[in-house]
Amino acid sequence: MLNRRDVLKNLSLGAAIAGLPAITFARARTDARMVLIILRGAVDGLALIAPYGDGKYKSMRGELAINKPGDTGGLLKLDGLFGLHPSMKASYELFNNGELLPVHAIASPYRERSHFDGQDVLENGDKRAGDSRDGWLNRALAPLGGGFGNEMAIAMSQNTPLVLRGDSSVASWAPSQMPDADDDTLQRIASMYSSDKFFSMRLQQALDSQEIAGGMSDMNHRGRGKDRALSRILMQAAGRFISAPDGPRIAVLESGGWDTHANQGAGSGSLAKKFAALDADLVTLRSGLGATWSNTVIAVVTEFGRTVKVNGTRGTDHGTATAALLLGGAVRGGNVFADWPGLARNNLYEGRDLFPTTDVRSLFKGILAEHFLLPDNYLESTVFPDSQAAKPLRDFIRT
Repeated sequence: MLNRRDVLKNLSLGAAIAGLPAITFARARTDARMVLIILRGAVDGLALIAPYGDGKYKSMRGELAINKPGDTGGLLKLDGLFGLHPSMKASYELFNNGELLPVHAIASPYRERSHFDGQDVLENGDKRAGDSRDGWLNRALAPLGGGFGNEMAIAMSQNTPLVLRGDSSVASWAPSQMPDADDDTLQRIASMYSSDKFFSMRLQQALDSQEIAGGMSDMNHRGRGKDRALSRILMQAAGRFISAPDGPRIAVLESGGWDTHANQGAGSGSLAKKFAALDADLVTLRSGLGATWSNTVIAVVTEFGRTVKVNGTRGTDHGTATAALLLGGAVRGGNVFADWPGLARNNLYEGRDLFPTTDVRSLFKGILAEHFLLPDNYLESTVFPDSQAAKPLRDFIRT
């Protein structure tokens, strides 16, 4: 027999009932939505948004340089300086519709090039790894209606990432690999819990989550096929959750495998395939959002960038500044935001990396200030302490 501790453990892991964790939804005080996508492994921003118009681009990038717009397999032209990777065709349509804003030469305050510490700083919102054991996005939830029984945010994973950990209660969801319980089993469990207020409520929450997710489950594939199926499921489910009238308003998703030390490729190759998969995921997410797309900001970020020059194994090593993407119906896009430092050797950070000119906290502050209407003093004192130099980016949210 299962005792209270066993059942609670199973519910929290998504391995009991319908394979879903407990989620309580309540009407939030905002119609604004946000999806944060963290690309773990350090994305080469010079490949995602290539500065083909920089006079040093081809010589500095070598075999990683992508053909200019108009050439075979060339970049998708954003303006006279920048082009989007040719694998990102659906995202390019969003750019042309004014719903995609690339941000270049962006970085967190972290400079030591460790994945673990870089991701920590990206998510804790401070200057150094280990400075906070909660995340900036969790600290932003309280004035939006956070707290147990009113989860404003959901992590689309079994484990809650650092950016969402903290005092405000958040939900989590991931598709189960176990078969759903049949109606008879659910009725028996409901009867068993009928006199226990806590477990009765948690059971109902799990069933509500299952209904919103639309019965999604992991697909029985292997290897990369399984990973892609799971990624599509998570993107579709995230859209459904935050588009539900009484659902959470913020979702966080993660994507790994962006560490391209070897055989990176340029217009084609391993990184191009990753970009194509990301592009498809963004299409899936947009589909899941439905009409909620018009109220949504999606931020795609990574912990740091890669070296400007190719390494000895035809890849790139850990770098500094990179590129980020903002997209959604609430984004005023159609142009590139960049204080471009240039690729001449004397303009590089430590002679090897793209120099950072925009603090990623400025991007996050701008979203919270203009999309969720959080006051600047709250952002400075609580969400991003000691960040006065990182001014919020303005005028990229539709009002």
